[in-house]
Formats: sequence, C-alpha cells, structure tokens
Amino acid sequence: MDTLAGHVLWFNDRYWYLVIALLVIAGIYFSIRTFAVQIRFLPEMFRSVVERPGGDDAEQGVSAFRAFTVSAASRVGTGNIAGVALAISVGGPGAVFWMWLLAVMGGATAFVESSLAQLYKVRGKDGFVGGPAYYIRYALRQPWLATLFAVIITVTYGFVFNAVQSNSISDSVQANVGESTTVAVVTGAVVAVLTAAVIFGGIRRLSSVTKVIVPVMAVSYIVIALIVVLINITEVPAMIALIVGHALGFEQVTGAAFGAALMQGMRRGLFSNEAGMGSVPNAAATAAVSHPVKQGLTQSLGVYFDTIIVCSATAFIILLSNPSFGSENVEGVSLTQSALEAQLGGWVGPFLTVVIFFLAWSSILGNYFYGQSNIEYLAGERARPWILAYRLLVVLCVFGGALGSVALIWNVADLFMGFMATINLIAIIPLGGLAVKMLKDYERQRALGLNPVFRSSSLPEARGVSLWREGETEAMQLVSKSD
Repeated sequence: MDTLAGHVLWFNDRYWYLVIALLVIAGIYFSIRTFAVQIRFLPEMFRSVVERPGGDDAEQGVSAFRAFTVSAASRVGTGNIAGVALAISVGGPGAVFWMWLLAVMGGATAFVESSLAQLYKVRGKDGFVGGPAYYIRYALRQPWLATLFAVIITVTYGFVFNAVQSNSISDSVQANVGESTTVAVVTGAVVAVLTAAVIFGGIRRLSSVTKVIVPVMAVSYIVIALIVVLINITEVPAMIALIVGHALGFEQVTGAAFGAALMQGMRRGLFSNEAGMGSVPNAAATAAVSHPVKQGLTQSLGVYFDTIIVCSATAFIILLSNPSFGSENVEGVSLTQSALEAQLGGWVGPFLTVVIFFLAWSSILGNYFYGQSNIEYLAGERARPWILAYRLLVVLCVFGGALGSVALIWNVADLFMGFMATINLIAIIPLGGLAVKMLKDYERQRALGLNPVFRSSSLPEARGVSLWREGETEAMQLVSKSD
C-alpha cells in the first residue's frame, strides 16, 4: 500500500499544478464577471437558503434548505477535521491561508456551477435531477464528456470519498481504544449497516437525516473550537501572523516550504468546500426554487460555512496547541484529537469521535446521492437495477475504507478529485456568461421589489433548457412566504 500511495502521490504533485491553475483562473474570472457576487450578495444568500418551496413544483423537488444540507453533508465531514489536520501536518500553517483564499474565490465558482445546474435540471421519477453531466450535454453539446464526468463522479463520491470518510471514523475510534484490526472491522460494519438503512430510502429520507445531523454536529464542534480560542485568546494574533507569514514565505517551518503549503491548502480546501469540483450542483438541481440564481447564492454560502467557519475551527484548535509541522509521520484525525485533549482534557477525545462519526456518516450519505443522480443520468429508464448494484458497492466500500491505509486512500481521493474538477471547470468557464445574465435578471427583478421568477424566454441563448417555460414558472410566484 505504501508503494502504491507513493506512486499516486508522485502523479498528484505534478497534475495538481494544472488543477490549481484552473481553480484560480475560474475563481478570478467569475469574480470579475459577477462583480464579486460572493461578497455583494451575502445578505441575499441567507434569504435564499430559508425560502420555502411553493406552487406545483414544491412536490417535485426539495426545499432550498434541504438541498443546502445535502450538499453540506458532503462538504462538512472529515475534510474539515482530518483534512485540515493533514494539510497542516504536511504543509504547515500557511496551508490554512490558501484554504481561505480558495474559499473566497470559490464562492463565485460555486455560484456559477449551481446556477447552471438549476437552469439545466430535468424532472426525474423522484423529483428534480441535474448537475454537470446535464449542462455539459445540453449546453456544451458534448455528450461523451458528460458521460465521462458522470462515471468519474460516481466512482469518486460513491466509492473513493466514502472510503475516506469511513477511514477517518475508524482512525478516530482507534485513537481512543487502541489500534486493532478487530476494532476497524467492527467500526466498518457498523457504519456500513447504518449507511444501508438510509440510502435504500431515497433522497427525501436522506435529506431528512442530513438536515438534522449536519447543523447539530457542526455547531457542537464550532462551540468546542470557540472554547479553545477563548482559553488562548492572547495567542490568536500570533497565530494569524504565523498563518499569513508562512503562506507568503515570510516564515519557514522545517519540512514545510511555500510550495507544500500552497499545494496542501488548495487540495484540502477543494476536498472540503468542493467549489468548482462539480459535485454540489447535483444537490443544487434538486431544489424547487423560482429562480436558478437562488440556488447559486445558497451554495456560495455553503462554501463560506464549510471553509471559513468549520475548517478554521480545526485550524485554530491545532495551531493554538503548538503542534509540529512537516513531520514525516503524516497525521489526520489523531492530530486534531491530541490538540483538543491537550487543551480541554481527555474527555474531549470520545466527544470528537462522536462528532467525526456523525459528520463523516452524513458525508457518506451526501456522497452517495451524487453517485446515484449520475447513474440515473447514465442509465435513464433502466437505472433501477444499476442503482441497486451501486448501493451494494457503496456499502462494501464504506466497510473496506475502515480497513485501508490512510495515505493511500487520501492520495487516491486527490487523484479523482482532480479529474472531476478539471472536467467541470473546462465546462463552466465557457458557460459562465449564462450565469452572469441570470444574475442580471435576478438583480433587475429585486430592484423592482419582486420575488424573482425566471423564464426561459429571458435567456434565449441558453440551448437545451427543458424546464422554466412560461406556464411552469407562473406557479412559483409565491415561493417564499417571507416575500
């Protein structure tokens, strides 16, 4: 496993320069084209996330908040705890700065990809479905590339990322009770059984679980982080200076140079907030909203919630505990856990295990949905037997991930994540103009005091749009009771 992990890492270290270049180009380009929508529309994001669906389409999709929690379930997981710890362990404190920067730029990218997903969503058997495969096929007219993306995201999220989440749960449990194959097997079996109980119930059961688990666990973790910050409040300015100084090369930490900080920050940041990767649009498309821009804004908020709040919580816990950086013995969950125990005592170890368990498990549920929605795209009317096979394989990967090598699983996750992001970014950069025009339409209606309602006739250049016709959008006038 170590040899294979080394080969995958060698390839990632070279290929990821292309991925980082695309992420930066897309983030800057969309920020300019939208006049920094991810900053200007922050208050509007909170309005969009709590809107209630109304009209005939309310029964077809889920609410904006439920779509948000499905995407947050995938975002807020071990990437926020184990991933941030891994980034600091390898890349030093400067990795945190690059996570923040990617989040700010990625907010615009998330807005574009999620707005496009809403524009090109279609009606499925159980509600709305959509995502990159749909806008690549119908807007770019590249069905082969759409098929390739659908296959890669299914493998990445259904199998690889779910193995990562299960691996982190197992790592956390063993950090408390001791390393043991028996413990790993039992942990993997428990998580696999719980996963099977939910994923065989469909998107509504899945979203009803994630809408409870994600907020409760995330808030609990943030409260613990705030306690650590308050205990060490006098050290916070020095910590911020360390993050910025190391990121920009003003300070060097043994074994963790500028390049390592940049690479780790970008990789772990993308794994955590997923902006530009093409995963979140699959959840964004399920929402019943009156205007595609509303889901674009909602998912931009998700990037901030994930990285600026939850990832920062982990970073502050670790950096306020004076850990060592750039060590050859790469640490994930165990680094966060040891830092918390040093600050608050041994009781916090089991608490963190519970938090990681539920956050990682909710991520498994969110990841599963992304794969299912793309199998439905690939198989169409014949999707049911393929989905059954997919569910069984997901359960097996969840079980197997608990037994795998930490380094190998994370390196393979980076590889597939890079492939996904490359395809999605190549697609949305030329399609970004459609999102910009939808934003202008939204702004115009807001300026008139209206609850924005989108009609396909207002964007005639959009090819292949199957919904949003005149009659279909009239019923959405009362989407938000607050408006």
